[in-house]
Amino acid sequence: MSRGKKIVIALVLVLLLLPMAVFGFLYYKINNIDTNEQVDGVTNILLLGTDGRENESAYRSDCMMILTIDNTHKSVKLTSLARDTYVEIPGEGMGKLNASYFWGKEQLLFKTIKNEFGIEIDKFIQIDFEGLMDVITKLGGVEVDISKKEMKAVNKLIPSTYESYNNPDKGEMKLISGSGVQTLTGYQAISYCRIRDIDSAIYRDGRQRKVIMGVASKLKGLSLSEYPKLIKFLLPCVSTNMGSIELLNLGTSAYNILSKDGTIKQGQFPIIDEVHSKGGKHKNAGWVWLYDKNSVVVLKQFIFDDIPMENNKYLSEKNKIELNN
Repeated sequence: MSRGKKIVIALVLVLLLLPMAVFGFLYYKINNIDTNEQVDGVTNILLLGTDGRENESAYRSDCMMILTIDNTHKSVKLTSLARDTYVEIPGEGMGKLNASYFWGKEQLLFKTIKNEFGIEIDKFIQIDFEGLMDVITKLGGVEVDISKKEMKAVNKLIPSTYESYNNPDKGEMKLISGSGVQTLTGYQAISYCRIRDIDSAIYRDGRQRKVIMGVASKLKGLSLSEYPKLIKFLLPCVSTNMGSIELLNLGTSAYNILSKDGTIKQGQFPIIDEVHSKGGKHKNAGWVWLYDKNSVVVLKQFIFDDIPMENNKYLSEKNKIELNN
């Protein structure tokens, strides 16, 4: 899968937070239901974006994130796990993290994450690649402030994104005609997120956030009566092993947290720096991330103790570095 598609999948996963957060609230209000069940402690959900189709027997997960609904510290967190992280896969030996999904779907991925990082997860949500483009198209586009350099770059990517986008409502292909604040269609927005040749990954991450904020702005502008239709529209793009009541309770918890503090805390593992990780070709695994095994404490303390990764004492102290060779 292209890097652009991986970025799109990541955006779809982040987009899922908003419908999930409002689902419990809206369902409760519309149907006047009281589940009388409070979700306590820390709940982790594995969010997956895959490059396979329903009729394929096996495929790899190209984007993996842990969505944390933390009722202890009243926060919602989203932690990316690099797909090329070099790990021990139970029963298979050493390999890339996403290979565990290829060999054993979400169950083997659960085991790998538990054995490698000490984090037990048994819930997952999987997102279809074109979901975000469909939602943006459904919303009538999103507003994004584009520079002249970005405009030239995105127009080079639009034709290929448009051609691969299977939506009868996508309309005729259009390039972006100017810089400044522009209303982007689904395929234009995704093309914008794919830009990576004009600057660095940091700027690409910023473009992703700009698109998400544009979607969030559109969603906030919808009336309560419009949300059920949007959720119904999004559901075919999503598969999960959670039932409706569990989603209701988790959605309500997420809504209650985000209604008070709309900030979604973000993390990434491995810790990408010159000390705690090393990227490159390794043995027969191809290009992988080797990481400092002791730095797992930073990941766990972020998820369970709500300690920001950048403020973790482990990263500022002189510790023995042990790469997973």
